[in-house]
Amino acid sequence: MLKRATTAIYSRLSLPTTLAIAVACGLSAASAAPLVNAAQVASPAQNDRQLERWPALAKALPANAALEQRLNEILSKMTLEQKIAQMIQPEIRDITVEDMRKYGFGSYLNGGGAFPNNNKHATAADWIKLADDLYQASVDASVDGSNIPTMWGTDAVHGHNNVIGATIFPHNIGLGAAHDSKLIEQIAKATAAEVRVTGIDWIFAPTVAVVRDDRWGRAYEGYSEDPEIVRSYAAAIVKGLQGDPTQQFLTDQHVISTVKHFLGDGGTEKGVDQGNNIASEQQLIDLHAQGYVGGLGAGAQTVMASFNSWHGEKNHGNKYLLTDVLKTRMGFDGFVVGDWNGHGQIPGCTNDNCPQAANAGLDMYMVPTSAWKPLYENLVAQARSGVIAQSRIDDAVRRILRVKLRAGLFDRKGPAQRALSAKTELLGSKAHRAIAKDAVRKSMVLLKNNDGLLPLAPKQRILVAGSHADDIGLQSGGWTISWQGTGNTNSDFPGGTSIYQGFAKQVQQAGGTIELSADGKFTQKPDVAIVVFGEQPYAEGNGDIDNLEFQRGNKTDLALLKQLKAQGIKVVTLFVSGRPMWVNPELNQSDAFVALWLPGSEGDAVADVILQKAKGGTQYDFNGKLSFSWPNSPSQTAVNRGDKQTPLFAYGYGLTYLDTKTTPLFPEDSGASANQVQSVVLFERAPKSPWQFVLQSGKDTSPVIASVQKLGNLQYKAVDKVVQEDARSLQFSGKAAEGLLLLSNFPRDLRSSVEQKSALRFELKLQAPLTGALNVGMRCGDLNGAPCHGVVDVKPLLKAEQNWQSISIDLRCFQQQGVDFSRIAQSFSLESASKAHIELGKVELVPGLSADKTCP
Repeated sequence: MLKRATTAIYSRLSLPTTLAIAVACGLSAASAAPLVNAAQVASPAQNDRQLERWPALAKALPANAALEQRLNEILSKMTLEQKIAQMIQPEIRDITVEDMRKYGFGSYLNGGGAFPNNNKHATAADWIKLADDLYQASVDASVDGSNIPTMWGTDAVHGHNNVIGATIFPHNIGLGAAHDSKLIEQIAKATAAEVRVTGIDWIFAPTVAVVRDDRWGRAYEGYSEDPEIVRSYAAAIVKGLQGDPTQQFLTDQHVISTVKHFLGDGGTEKGVDQGNNIASEQQLIDLHAQGYVGGLGAGAQTVMASFNSWHGEKNHGNKYLLTDVLKTRMGFDGFVVGDWNGHGQIPGCTNDNCPQAANAGLDMYMVPTSAWKPLYENLVAQARSGVIAQSRIDDAVRRILRVKLRAGLFDRKGPAQRALSAKTELLGSKAHRAIAKDAVRKSMVLLKNNDGLLPLAPKQRILVAGSHADDIGLQSGGWTISWQGTGNTNSDFPGGTSIYQGFAKQVQQAGGTIELSADGKFTQKPDVAIVVFGEQPYAEGNGDIDNLEFQRGNKTDLALLKQLKAQGIKVVTLFVSGRPMWVNPELNQSDAFVALWLPGSEGDAVADVILQKAKGGTQYDFNGKLSFSWPNSPSQTAVNRGDKQTPLFAYGYGLTYLDTKTTPLFPEDSGASANQVQSVVLFERAPKSPWQFVLQSGKDTSPVIASVQKLGNLQYKAVDKVVQEDARSLQFSGKAAEGLLLLSNFPRDLRSSVEQKSALRFELKLQAPLTGALNVGMRCGDLNGAPCHGVVDVKPLLKAEQNWQSISIDLRCFQQQGVDFSRIAQSFSLESASKAHIELGKVELVPGLSADKTCP
């Protein structure tokens, strides 16, 4: 899901595009509305689709005539307004208790980084109070005439990760390496209990994405690149969260689960978040649908629609997938919930107006921001006018009510009076942490152990170094308290332990000595160094990269390893990451190398595997086997089980202490010079995904959704250059700072273009002489600092004649101004505060053009 994070730089005030508009570009988001993703690949012809290919699933729950009768009785008494309210899911920062009393929303959510009272350190009592206040308002019929209970949904994706003090389990990528479905079920049960303590009914998990390109910033949310593990894990986690469908189903000990994101989110082109999946229908079934076979087979009650497209058609508006496949063929009788304003990305939709989604089969709109109110009003009007059939509304509400009845929401007391509410001893309990420690130990993968260096005897002098050694936030990754997992300190994890703390305890108890030094400097030369480093935390979108080289262009961790090796010190590397990465140089400088993934709050369990017992002998051997192939080059981004490609370490690889294999030195040439990139087209007839046009006038912004559009006094129009509407006309008024921007909903990694000496090339035509500066700009957004911006005035480069001109600007001109090409949120802008009439043609990044260019 897309979520707002109160501590993150990126503020989520509207459609995901606002991320780039409001923050990376420093613009106002007040007027921002959804952007339309241009279809890059034609959708398969309707008559080519074969519904019978899809699995027809047996019903997980036995028929319940009494429940259906009760459902129909409730539905028959509802007004249209009450029905539409059930289809609306606002966010806790955008509604009040009185809003709930007036409208009676079907559900509500807290996004990542959203807390009761906007307090990151809200207590369990604070969470319960908000849950109970909103529940009591929902069943109060004094205003809206409805006593249908609401329910709260949350992203508990590796434990109850929004709540201080909860157990934070390893992320899914590590759990995939454990190859243990029973462990997954235990984790799910523990998570359900901790969520129930805070009065919450419903979680948005499991993620069943089958990750096919590791550049994707959500790779760590996937269990594997292979559907086999995903299918079995989906069934296990749903059973753990909800209970057995035939007995003890959705009791006070359980929560409603959500299988997500339907469908193909792990298979987008180039791993671009919210991008386009061009898999064939059979590939979609064989690869990306298997998690739903497992999850729905275990009785999952909700499915979340995905942001991505399938052959250019946005999934939130894809009737074939949502209705024909999921509901009709696969027999799903729960409800489909949208993702964070995902409906607004459907062509022709906005966040506050989108009947297309309901008509496609979306049952509940996730609509954070103030857009919930006009969306509600529009849906009521559209149902009255017949734009949305009454039968479709009734079907959606029937599905929502069915889940609520199955979950016992109509018969239970309020959240404050339920079985596990306020049992704070369950949050981060010893039993739950023991499960997490077991998961940490089982998920670790040993990639190298030359000369049998591991396990280490604790009774020796050990140096623990590296940025991630003593930082629970870094070892936990994204979706940890805050959305992106940033802004946390060890004090935010009461009861948790860092990786260093685990080593310190055991070494000191065994009579050894240990020193912590992030930079690797020491007071006395150690016998061995344990170096813990890895990726910085990130979540969806922000984690997208364009190749898999670790610390590309800034290899500080490699320098640390070399510094230690140069002093004759044996080095054990513990690598913390949300995906496999190209780390050949780091592997070569390590005597032993372990993939830790993102272990979560129980970092002390790492030492249980790395260290021997105090008196000798192995404590725990390595169990983990790769559920993702490990790349042999930075550009081997989509190597998967069964491919003809040869990875560095194959799917299923993982050493144990019984192995005596010596790992050879690996090639360290990243191949950057050999891997020539092609031109990156940003605009040609239409903006190329993930880029979108946005107009700016003063502090106001508006996405381009029509061929003729106006914002303030800025006039925009699609015009003909060679073929129909392949260029854009801009008439600047000179009354305000105005511009046309090419934005992405998340920062994008464009370092390859700089490495290939690319230039930004674009076509311009002057329809009237310029009266002032005409600036071309690029911007980037930063998770940990201020946005960065570079501009070049191209007026001196333009001739006054009314002919098309091609302009090229060396990307280093922007880089010299501080633009970081690893995180570009705005790839191009054309801006002026003076009166001008310009036409714009193709915009692209062309390799090899910068050699003879100087910065204007």
